[in-house]
Amino acid sequence: MTEGIAIAMLGASLAVIFSGIGSSIGVGLAGQAGSGVVSEEPEKFGKVLLLQALPGTQGIYGFLGAVIALQKIGLLGGVVPELTLAQGWGIFFACLPIAFTGLTSGIFQGKVSAAGMGIIAKQPAESGKAIILSAMVETYAVIGLLATILMINGINLG
Repeated sequence: MTEGIAIAMLGASLAVIFSGIGSSIGVGLAGQAGSGVVSEEPEKFGKVLLLQALPGTQGIYGFLGAVIALQKIGLLGGVVPELTLAQGWGIFFACLPIAFTGLTSGIFQGKVSAAGMGIIAKQPAESGKAIILSAMVETYAVIGLLATILMINGINLG
């Protein structure tokens, strides 16, 4: 294994780790708030579950970014090319947008989802607004994923 491959794999790992941390914190925050709602009104479980699940998407985006990076360097295709150090650093830095946007947006989306549990508890007919408010935070994770994909596709390994 070359140093370039190792550095590229580190970038892919960070995409999964950081976005996974953000998602787990966000889902945990929303779940804590949702448990309070469901303990009083179990019939609201479906709405609570949807709001709790939203921060989990950042982890999926980080995983997707890592898969695209690993596919680019050939680790998923069976033939691993020799990567220069510069190419490895290119893949590494290309993975950072989803790593950091996944981390931060997962946490903040969890906070917004937790606050939205109050809407579900007090005004269940307005629960769609809680989902929209939470989904707004996700926009930045999507932008991070798109930046990662565009940067990885822009790296010439030939």
